[in-house]
Amino acid sequence: MISGKTACSEAIMGVAKEMCLAAITAPKACGKDSVACGILTGEEIAALAKEMRRMEDEIEGCRPIFYRDAAQIEQCEAVVLIGALHQARGVYPCGLCGNGTCASMAKTPGQHCAFDDIDLGIALGSAASVAADHRADNRIFYTAGVAAMNLKLLGEQVGTIVAIPVSATNRNIFFFGR
Repeated sequence: MISGKTACSEAIMGVAKEMCLAAITAPKACGKDSVACGILTGEEIAALAKEMRRMEDEIEGCRPIFYRDAAQIEQCEAVVLIGALHQARGVYPCGLCGNGTCASMAKTPGQHCAFDDIDLGIALGSAASVAADHRADNRIFYTAGVAAMNLKLLGEQVGTIVAIPVSATNRNIFFFGR
């Protein structure tokens, strides 16, 4: 017999994999793939939570929610990371990034293509909907994403990361606490 706890744990990993599939196959602007993703488990989640707490402790003006979010992700079987590669699409005319052209955007430090953010949003929505379809509790965390960026968990080339922790408990840990 497989216990309910074991079944839920195995199901969460399956859901996390399907979330990555949904993010990777989500529509992309101009047909250029700009999405990267990965799944954290066990010690990787602990390291991410540690970085989140470090950020709240050491960064002046840091919002006091990193500890709360770290405690929540530590209760999860998996954390799905979804990130966007920063790349110009060569669309003209556009200017959605605030620059006149992609060439101008590429020369401006700290700027990136607006389609990166659009693609990331679509990928996040697709992934979160997969979790919801499987009745797995989830929540989109920018806090864990920023910590994942600090740790370069999706690589140097990924410019933005957002995290979706996934849980299967009798109460939704993201909205009601534990």
